Amino acid sequence: MPRPTRCRRIGGYPDHWRFAPEDDAEETGEIVLTLDEYEAIRLMDHRGLTQEQCAAQMGVGRTTVTAIYDSARKKLARFLVEGLRLRLAGGSYALANESENCFCQKGNESMRIAVTYENGQVFQHFGHTAQFKVYDAEDGKIVSEQVIDTNGSGHGALAAFLQGGKVDALICGGIGMGARNALAEAGIKLYPGVSGSADEAAKALAEGTLACDPDAHCDHHGHGEGEGDHCGRHGHGESGGEHCGNHGHGEGGGEHCGHHGHGEGGEHCG
Repeated sequence: MPRPTRCRRIGGYPDHWRFAPEDDAEETGEIVLTLDEYEAIRLMDHRGLTQEQCAAQMGVGRTTVTAIYDSARKKLARFLVEGLRLRLAGGSYALANESENCFCQKGNESMRIAVTYENGQVFQHFGHTAQFKVYDAEDGKIVSEQVIDTNGSGHGALAAFLQGGKVDALICGGIGMGARNALAEAGIKLYPGVSGSADEAAKALAEGTLACDPDAHCDHHGHGEGEGDHCGRHGHGESGGEHCGNHGHGEGGGEHCGHHGHGEGGEHCG
């Protein structure tokens, strides 16, 4: 019986999830680079770590890192030479972040709601969020709340921060596709296109009456979240909108550790 795959630690989620040639055609094939393969490339080729240092940071042996790195390099070579699309998704990984220490203890029956937060209002630029207000709800009522400073910038780091805090749902204003992908990979339900009071929005979600805009986005202007930070909604806002809590914009609602059917060769681990 083969040994179970050991989770590889990754430092956080990427900010960019899809790549394609400039002259991309619909019939172009696709390669999936798993998040543990991405981490090996990031650590060794981008940060300049040795294989020994990379292995220690990912929590696996050097031979495992060598195999992950070789697989990733072959995929990148095909992407460049054959002009294929490249997508990041899945893998046998666990997030290596300490954000759980910033959050209060979560009850077993609680739903944890995070809201992008500024001066009592729902902050409209996810990738620039300096604070989240976090609410725990039970039986349709808010039972606790706290304001937490974020420990990073960029939507990949913020999604990892929320996952480390066992957040179940995020309420926000505009949000780019890269952030949607990161939150979906983290298994966090998304309620975008909301404005106004953060407390009222969290209360409405706990009661099941929150109206949001599933198509709220950040238009690309070459800065901010990597998908742009000029946020726009489409007329739904907090009233007259749709009820949503959607995983459909990302690559799938992965759990904290493991590959859930959207990559190449990943296994469940934990």
